[in-house]
Formats: sequence, C-alpha cells, structure tokens
Amino acid sequence: MSMRPVNPNHDGELVDTQRKALEVNIDSRRYGTFAEIGAGQEVVRWFFRAGGAAGTIAKSISAYDMSVSDAIYGRCDRYVSRGRLEAMLKYEQKLNIDRLNESRGDTTAFFAFANTVTAKSFKNASQCHGWMGVKFQAHPRDQDSQIIMHVRMLDREMGSQQEALGVVGVNLLYGAFFYHYDPELLLRSLMDGVSAARIEIDMIEFSGIEFRHVDNRIMSLRLVELGLSPAAMFGPSGEVLQPSEVLHKKPVLVERGSFRPVTHVNLDMMRSAREHFMASAESAGEEPVELMEITMRNLKASGNIDLRDFLSRADVIGACGMPVLISDYFEFYRLAGYLSQFTKKRVGLLMGIPTLIDLFDVTYYADLEGGILESFGRLFKNDHRLYVYPLKRPSDGALVTVENLELAPELLNLYRYLVESGWIVQMNNFKPEYLQIFSRDVLAKIKNSDASWEKMVPDVVGELIRKRGLFGYPHRRNGE
Repeated sequence: MSMRPVNPNHDGELVDTQRKALEVNIDSRRYGTFAEIGAGQEVVRWFFRAGGAAGTIAKSISAYDMSVSDAIYGRCDRYVSRGRLEAMLKYEQKLNIDRLNESRGDTTAFFAFANTVTAKSFKNASQCHGWMGVKFQAHPRDQDSQIIMHVRMLDREMGSQQEALGVVGVNLLYGAFFYHYDPELLLRSLMDGVSAARIEIDMIEFSGIEFRHVDNRIMSLRLVELGLSPAAMFGPSGEVLQPSEVLHKKPVLVERGSFRPVTHVNLDMMRSAREHFMASAESAGEEPVELMEITMRNLKASGNIDLRDFLSRADVIGACGMPVLISDYFEFYRLAGYLSQFTKKRVGLLMGIPTLIDLFDVTYYADLEGGILESFGRLFKNDHRLYVYPLKRPSDGALVTVENLELAPELLNLYRYLVESGWIVQMNNFKPEYLQIFSRDVLAKIKNSDASWEKMVPDVVGELIRKRGLFGYPHRRNGE
C-alpha cells in the first residue's frame, strides 16, 4: 500500500528526495532496472538508501567500460547521446518483460531507468551534461510509455554535479509513476530539491500510450517558461531537438520574430542572409543551421501565453520547413552567448531596421556595468554578424538601410565602427516587392476577412491558415 504522493499539488510543500525514493520502493506495483553509465551512478543509490529496495530493483548496472557497453547495447559513435540512452531503455525493459512477465506480469508494472552522463573531471573540464530517461508501464500489462531528457550540470565540482543529477533522477522516476496523468505537473516536479542554478533541462520528450495526447512543442515551451532551461528547440514536424546536437560546431543563422504569421518577408530575410553567408570566405561552403526564434517576451506580450496562438505560429514555421527556437533571451548579446556554448563557427543574427534601432537604445543596457559598450563587446565577441533587412518607410516610401540609418549623434561613431568592421551587414539582395509586407497588417487582414493577405504569405502558409482556421481565420466564410 502506497503512502500519499509527495506534494501532489506542487503547492510549495518541502520536498524530500529520500521520501520520494521510499514511496517508490514500497509501491508493490513497481519493479525494474537501473542502468547508469559514466558519472550518472547517483540515482539508484537513493533507492538503496531509502530502504525497501528489494521490492523495486530487479537489477542495477553502472560504470562498465565502452567495450562492455557495446556488447550489451550495440556499438555507437557517442556514448553520451540520445541514441545510447534509447538503446539502454529498450534493451533493459525488454529483458524485464521477457524474464518476469509470465511470473508476475498480472500485478507488476515494469520499468527501466537509464542515464549516460559525463561530469567534470581532470580529463573533462567543459561539457558536463547527460541523457536520462525512463521506459515504464503505468499499469500491469500496459503498453510502454517513455520520457527522455537532456540535462546540463552547472555546478563546478564533480560531487555536486552528481548529487544534483541523483535528485533529478529520483524526481523523474517518481513523476513518471505518480504524475504521468498530468505531464505539466510532472515537468514542474523535476526540479524539486535542486535549483536551476545547478542543473538545466534543455530537452524533454514524452511518448507512448500514457502520453499519446501530449504535444511536445508545448512541453518545450514549458521548459523555458518554468525556468528549467533558458531555451528549447523543436523541428518542423514538432519533433523535440537537443540544441547542442543540432548546433555542434555548425554556423548558425537565427531570425527573431513574432511569425504571426510567417510572411514572404520572413523567408526572404533568411534567403538573403544565407546568400551573404555562403558568399563569405568564412563559410567554406558549409551550409548554416537556420532557426526561427520566438522569445518568451514576445509570447507574453499580451499577458499570459496563449497556447493556441503559440501552436499556430509553430505550425506555420514548421510548414516552411524551419526549426523553432524558444528562448528567454530578450537581449541579443545573451542569445549570442548561448549559441556560442555550442559552436565557434560564425553566428548570424537576422533583423530588420526597427530591431537594429532598438539595439542601439541605451536604456536596454542599464543593468550592465559597461552599458551599451559591454553589450556589443559580448555580442561580437566570437565574430558574430548582424544581417540587416531594409525598411520601406510607410510614411513617405523612403528606403531605410544600414547606410542611411539615423541614430543619436553620440552613438554614430560606435555605429560606423561596427558597420565598417563588417559586424553589421546590409542585405542588398532583397526582393523590393516584399518591403511593404508587415506581419501585423497580415494578421489584421486575416481577422477582418480581407483576402488580400493571401498574397503576402507563402502558399503553404496560406493553405495551412485556411485549412486549420489559424490566427482568427474563419473555418467557413459567409455564403460558403
């Protein structure tokens, strides 16, 4: 018989990691395997210390070398990877069912917990990260469900990193067993007993029978909203992406926007920037990773996040074949610093003239000791570039570019230096017919049933808006 679940409403009650481990242990339905590679040997230890582990742990394996790992799970190129984690989960859960299902399958929900981690050591002082997951039956004889996630460990000492990892592992297993009915509650519980200053969860994916209705794009959004990670990423089909794997040693182009909806201008900006990048000597013929970024500030511009609106934006970006980056980096220098963790190749930040003007607003940098100079020092530290799309001024039709932009007199010398040094690049290969397209006007036309919006967006976007009734588009027009 199980105790009351720890803090089921997540209302601020003190969370005790050992109590969570004990509750799992004394739940007679739960029985399975722990497989931990590298520095991730701290999770099962909680369950052994809590007492009653014999009722939960069928087997535990840890710290075997690469040859043994390959012999069990098959060869792989990278041992701290999603592929290795999923191979471990699949293998261990299959063994559980093959060996134990006949004797106790009617009363037991089997699970396999696994992680593969590299922590700080004398050989490795930088990439402290790992993959962690659980494949489990929510009920006896049930189909499997699965949660996998990627963590970044931020403590400076190896022992502290391992401790934080152990707590998060207990939280994951406990959440899978007791909160699987509410994935957002499960997500919030993952950091019980550990702060975001110690560990980040920058990717999570729910799959299987219990999570068949979960939209992992929303889960990626919640990671950032809840402060579990400063950024998260998913692909055009909604598949969750792990940023370091996508960006590792690759040049990157990032376009920030509202994308309500994606217009011809958005795609032309990316095309123009790509052509500029590929023409540069630094590209060496290497195609950049292209991302469309939405900030939390933009998503919260009207107050609380509107999930329907968020998914509409994600849908139209995906229809254009682009990955989505959700970030909590309003300041561009912070975004640049984040991307620089994963690549030393050139990063291009795409923006229009209005955003460039905002970038030179000194009020945004009041919290920096060095003010605007410090912000630009951080922004261009790793040879990044700003690719700027021109503006056709609505008031008089004048073309505003990098060359004729008007700024405060005290900023002109700094601005000219950045332009002349090649850090601010004017994109001259734009399509003039797109310059009068603004997302806000397109959105208003959609809501007002003004069909002229359809010429302002790519065909695939227009078709999706009409088919799904996105952005206020009526499913049926009068007379149809």
